[in-house]
Amino acid sequence: MNRARGRFRHVRALAIALAIALASVGASANPQDFSGWLDGVKDEARASGISEATISIALGGLSPVPRVIELDRNQPESTLRFEEYLARVVSEKRVQQGRALMEENAVLLQRVAQRFGVQPRFIVALWGVESDFGRLTGNFNVLAALATLAYDGRRSAYFRKELLQALRIVDEGHISPAAMTGSWAGAMGQNQFMPSSFLDFAVDFDEDGRRDIWSSRADVFASIANYLSRSGWNGTQTWGRQVRLPTGFDQSLVALEQRRSLDEWSRMGVLQADGSPLPPSPLTASLAQPAGRGGAVYLVYDNYRTILRWNRSLYFATAVGHLADRLAGGS
Repeated sequence: MNRARGRFRHVRALAIALAIALASVGASANPQDFSGWLDGVKDEARASGISEATISIALGGLSPVPRVIELDRNQPESTLRFEEYLARVVSEKRVQQGRALMEENAVLLQRVAQRFGVQPRFIVALWGVESDFGRLTGNFNVLAALATLAYDGRRSAYFRKELLQALRIVDEGHISPAAMTGSWAGAMGQNQFMPSSFLDFAVDFDEDGRRDIWSSRADVFASIANYLSRSGWNGTQTWGRQVRLPTGFDQSLVALEQRRSLDEWSRMGVLQADGSPLPPSPLTASLAQPAGRGGAVYLVYDNYRTILRWNRSLYFATAVGHLADRLAGGS
């Protein structure tokens, strides 16, 4: 009898665990509810001016994607140390490929640079870090992924807005629903724009009537440059440099909020990485330490902050800067 009760309690516990697991999958658990929810999205799309044809083609037959929920629920914590991340993102293979692509696209990149005031090496560096120069753009249907995340409820308001923006992109004729592919979280194309960023910054540089960040390098390069330009980029400056701090340096000064001229940092004992003095300059800079206390320190300028507007990660911004330097022939 006790064994039977034990088995019953075990089965009951498994049933409760299964119920909790099913509840956590949200969107994939109840397609009927999803259908009703999607009707509300269609009504909102109509009210915002999206055509009936686009609504029918883009949302017709859409269903939740369980894999998207799985990836959203189980995003791995980054365990890479900064040095490992930098070695992986700014690999010798990527540097060599980037240099070849800069040469191959030199005329186009120069045209983009002249229009937007962004140096080609930074355009190509962002292209390389975001999608390995267009090789890794994601193979999820963006509309289905965004609908899944919007219905799921964890960040529903944000993803519902992005879904409606994606519908607008389709409605404007830039891409078909089937060809609108990207990451599981909805980042699209070779520069991995979310739909809202696409509408704000994507550029039809080849003037074919479409802003095509999936297959047009002209549009990809111009869209990257436009994002940086409109976010405060200064085409006469670089991003930063690695430096040495003197013994006993006040660690509280290693913060982006601490802005001082290079001359001031120099007077405080900050040196270039090779031990030579900083160049005399009134340029304002801050100290960043992506790896944390004890790691490499960088003197970074306003362009570094602009890269952080693209992705709020010191790892990311520093890697983009390093790759840009390597593309220009630096070590």
